[in-house]
Amino acid sequence: MQQTQMKIETRTSTGKGISRKLRAAGRIPGIVYGRGMEPVPVSVEPKQLQTAIAGEGGINNLITLQGGGDLDNVVVIVADIQRDSIKRTPEHVDLHRVNMNEKVRVNVPVSLVGTATGVKEGGLLDFAHHSLHIECLPGEIPEHIEINIVDLKIGHAIHVEEITFPAGVKCLENPKASVVGVLGKARDEAPAEA
Repeated sequence: MQQTQMKIETRTSTGKGISRKLRAAGRIPGIVYGRGMEPVPVSVEPKQLQTAIAGEGGINNLITLQGGGDLDNVVVIVADIQRDSIKRTPEHVDLHRVNMNEKVRVNVPVSLVGTATGVKEGGLLDFAHHSLHIECLPGEIPEHIEINIVDLKIGHAIHVEEITFPAGVKCLENPKASVVGVLGKARDEAPAEA
């Protein structure tokens, strides 16, 4: 898992008016919270946030905070980013402090490898779960879960229980849930004679 750094500033004032002023000044209001600590209001620069969540790991990247007083060198993951409904720019960010020795629950993207045999035969790929909910130690969060679909035929699917997860990673989804499958009818081998 990718580990990045992000500069933050702690703030003493909270509320909608303060948040508007921060956004007008080009900063994103946020909060850092976690087990055994009082929530701490912070602000970050949009570029810093974008850099911290860049790459395939995205919001699951481990981020070491810098410049935040008591929060200096604290490791967090992004729990949530609230975005403007039209511009999609970040409006607020929730940062969850993690203990590197305690398991966390995150959603990890699924990456499909290859082209399914069933698709080559005219079937339609049904990619039902683009991400999977997992539990593991923060340092073991995979960037993605890879699934080889080359041997997938029409009418068949790959279920959660059939996926091999990295060591230390537990999937929290229903084991019987279909992650990816191929829909369609098998072609007749020979046309019927009249």
